[in-house]
Amino acid sequence: MKRRFNITGSCSSKRHYMVRLDSRLEKIKENFVDYGSYLVINRGRQYGKTTTLRALEEYLKDDYIVLSLDFQQMGTEEFADTETFVKAFTKVVLWTFDIMGIHCEEAFLQPLTALTKKTEDRNLKELFFGLSKMCAKAKKPIVLMIDEVDSASNNQVFIDFLAQLRMYYINRDKSPIFHSVILAGVYDIKNLKLKLRPDSEHQYNSPWNIAADFDIDMSLSVPQIAKMLEEYEADNQTGMDIKEVAEIIYEYTSGYPVLVSSICKQLDEKIIGTEGFETMQKTWTKQGIEKAVSIILKKSSPLFESMVKQLDLYADLYKIVEDIIYCGKKIPFSLEEKSISLGNMFGFLKEENGHVAIANRMFEMCLLNMFMVKEAINSDVYAQGGSDRIGFIKDNMLDMTLVLKKFAVYFTEIYGQNDQKFIEKQGRKIFLIYLKPIINGIGNYYIEAQTRDERRTDIIVDYLGEQFIVELKIWHGSEYNERGEKQLTEYLDYYRKDKGYLLSFNFNKNKETGVKEIQIGNQVIVEAVV
Repeated sequence: MKRRFNITGSCSSKRHYMVRLDSRLEKIKENFVDYGSYLVINRGRQYGKTTTLRALEEYLKDDYIVLSLDFQQMGTEEFADTETFVKAFTKVVLWTFDIMGIHCEEAFLQPLTALTKKTEDRNLKELFFGLSKMCAKAKKPIVLMIDEVDSASNNQVFIDFLAQLRMYYINRDKSPIFHSVILAGVYDIKNLKLKLRPDSEHQYNSPWNIAADFDIDMSLSVPQIAKMLEEYEADNQTGMDIKEVAEIIYEYTSGYPVLVSSICKQLDEKIIGTEGFETMQKTWTKQGIEKAVSIILKKSSPLFESMVKQLDLYADLYKIVEDIIYCGKKIPFSLEEKSISLGNMFGFLKEENGHVAIANRMFEMCLLNMFMVKEAINSDVYAQGGSDRIGFIKDNMLDMTLVLKKFAVYFTEIYGQNDQKFIEKQGRKIFLIYLKPIINGIGNYYIEAQTRDERRTDIIVDYLGEQFIVELKIWHGSEYNERGEKQLTEYLDYYRKDKGYLLSFNFNKNKETGVKEIQIGNQVIVEAVV
């Protein structure tokens, strides 16, 4: 069967190019299921949760009876009250066992079958009596897996269902119940009451404090991406440099599964055959990946829409992200802080060296675009960049030196008299807004997370295959400036560039504004002082 890259629904190795999950499944079985753990797999949207559960169901079947449910099988109305939920849940369990081919074992299923025949007074106590009897009669331990718990988690009846599971877990030496329970969704169980009562003081009182800490990394590593590309290469003979392509994809995605697949899908299905990418070998390159990223970021997607939605809902979270992106602010990482916990749970914030960071470069580019659009709507800076643009493009090449010269004149004229506090907070934002319409639709830019801090930000601009390194720096004396120039040359070495650009926001009253070139060894730095 011919395979393709998949970005919708779960993946199957028979139909899709995907990473091998054997190592992950072995860890889940040995570290959790075999010990009888109850746990939650909560990751951001499209992080491979459903794919993992379906593969795990197959992996466990020799040692366990796996009851794999999906709460999307049950409509919202079936969580309206306890009796309706019990009836619907029982039917889904019986239907699932039926398609598993064990419906003939009447004694095993009889406790639940009897419950469906009752016409009234169905309650959670009776449901769990039936489940307990079923588990006692089972020939092998039963593992319960429920996917998409988010679809039920804003209903009180589901909270009560969890409380019953918890009680039976605590008393399972006396009352038989599921050997292991795995719930999967975006929201972790501790935060379910955020959805029920957002302003409640009791929002962290969880009925699921029995859950084991699920610490298995579900992101894709460079070797895993490379292994997937090896399978693709065996089928298509592109001639790509597999290791290099895998590393570049990882640089943009940090291994976020759907983003990895999205880039590969664009390269395989959309970019091949377009101008500049006439062959597979030309397509599966750094330039091809940059093109794929540009296309993905221009489109609306459920993943990006979800991220923007959460920022709109949580003002504190919005401010954290904005401070990180624009100002390089170092915010200590603590899951006790609600906004940070939410961003981490939704998958677009992470911990890095003890501080909060954006989870990957593509998320940061998406968020930066979002901020730019909001700023650009009524921005004179954006309009100025747009009107200056035509002079910056010569023979399809971007003249970054001229960009800095024009910006230096504009900034000094409009903002030169503002105080230091304003410039430190707004200076980098103003340059990014000015740059946006200049490269819009053709190029990309992103902030290099590894070098960003409150004094320094490195912008990487990709424009038609050419790359520009622009450092934005707050002036803190001549010695600091010289150190910054040295850091930039080291960064140019890393990118194998002999020319870099430095934009210094200088508060010295005797400063000399304008643009000059500095020769350091074999490298040239174009420095603009404003």
